[in-house]
Amino acid sequence: MKVRKAEWSDLDTIMEIYQGARQFMVAQGNPSQWNEGYPTRALIEEDIEIGQFYVCVEANRVVGVFALMPGPDPTYERIEGFFRSQEPHGVIHRLASDGRTRGVARACFEACGELYSYLRIDTHRDNRAMRRALEKFGFVECGLIWLEDGSERLAFDCFTDR
Repeated sequence: MKVRKAEWSDLDTIMEIYQGARQFMVAQGNPSQWNEGYPTRALIEEDIEIGQFYVCVEANRVVGVFALMPGPDPTYERIEGFFRSQEPHGVIHRLASDGRTRGVARACFEACGELYSYLRIDTHRDNRAMRRALEKFGFVECGLIWLEDGSERLAFDCFTDR
């Protein structure tokens, strides 16, 4: 699986992947993490414009998507718990797959680990699939953070082999 920066021509497929991911989350008992059309097309367009949105490609098809931005992330300034490092880091957001292709999370984490030796990410408590993927790759739960709207997320970090 190849990971590359997203292109404008990927946008419709990206939004289809997010639509499928929202449906999957609801079916798995996680109806509130990405509700009301999150992430919006405008947010993804902004991420593409500034070069922080990536796609996972297999057999010439976009099968996974994520944003990777340099820290610090203001959302992580207040944590009930602690991150294991304050070193420069990458922050992964909005990771999703097409629901059929295995290995998307691993491809994302490995690609991000090539750019940063320390990564942070958060997810909803009810997102069991993501929590399993994070644990499998070596992310450690660090505590609770709160989004702008006040909703709670579990925060994780990981030292990569970079």
